[in-house]
Amino acid sequence: MNFVLDVHCHTVNSGHAYSTISENTSHAAKIGLKYTGIADHAPGMPGGAHFYHFTNIWSLPEVINGVRVFKGAECNIMDEDGNLDLPAEVLARMDFVIASFHRGSFPPKNKEVHTRAVIRAMEKYRDMHIFGHPADLFFDIDIEAVIKTAAQTRTIIEINNQSLNPSSYRYKGDEVVMEILGLCKKYAVPVLASSDAHFCTLVGELSRAKEAILAAGIDEGLVLNTGVERFLGAIESKRKGVLS
Repeated sequence: MNFVLDVHCHTVNSGHAYSTISENTSHAAKIGLKYTGIADHAPGMPGGAHFYHFTNIWSLPEVINGVRVFKGAECNIMDEDGNLDLPAEVLARMDFVIASFHRGSFPPKNKEVHTRAVIRAMEKYRDMHIFGHPADLFFDIDIEAVIKTAAQTRTIIEINNQSLNPSSYRYKGDEVVMEILGLCKKYAVPVLASSDAHFCTLVGELSRAKEAILAAGIDEGLVLNTGVERFLGAIESKRKGVLS
C-alpha cells in the first residue's frame, strides 16, 4: 500500500509548531512525497493562526519545492453544538478542513457531550471534511455512534500517526485506534493517515498509522493516502452532502 500524501501538517503559524512551509515541502520532496498540506490551527486555539492567515492563504503558489500543497485548516470544535472557529464562507474556500478537539478550545467534559459535539459538527458543516485524531485520551467518545454518523455524512476519519505514539500526551492505547478502524471497515468509512507534523522532518511520517490500517485489513479504496483522486473525491462527496 503506497502512500502519496500527508495533509495534516503544521507550520510556525500554528503558534506551537517549528517549521515553515518551505521547510515542510523541502522535506516532503526529499522523501518523495508528492502531495502535502497546510493545516494550521484556527484562531480558537490559543496561539493559533490569525483569521487573516486563512483568508490570505490563496496567495501561496500551488506547488512549492516541487510538491503540490493543499491549503486547509485544523479547526477547533468549540462547544457541544459542534460550532467551529472559522465562518462557513472561509471553510468553503479551503481545499480541506479538519475539525478536532483541543483542550485549550473546549475543556474536556464527558463522553455524551463530546459525542454530541462531533456528531453535530459532522452534520452541520459540509466543509468539515475530516474528524481529526478521534483517539484522544482527554476526549472520550461513543466511537460507534461517531463512525455511523461519519458514514451517513461522508465524513473522513483520521488515523493520526502521533496519536499512536506512546510518548504523545493524547495517547490512549493502540486498541482504541484498532476499534475505530474496525468500525470504519464495517461501515465503509474512508480513512486518512496523517502525521500531524509540528516539525518538518515529521512530514510524511505515517508508519504507525499505516501499520494499523494494514493490520485492520482496510480495503485500499477506503485509504485516501493512496491516491490524490481518492482524497479529492472524498472531500467533494462531503461537500455535496451525499448520504450513504
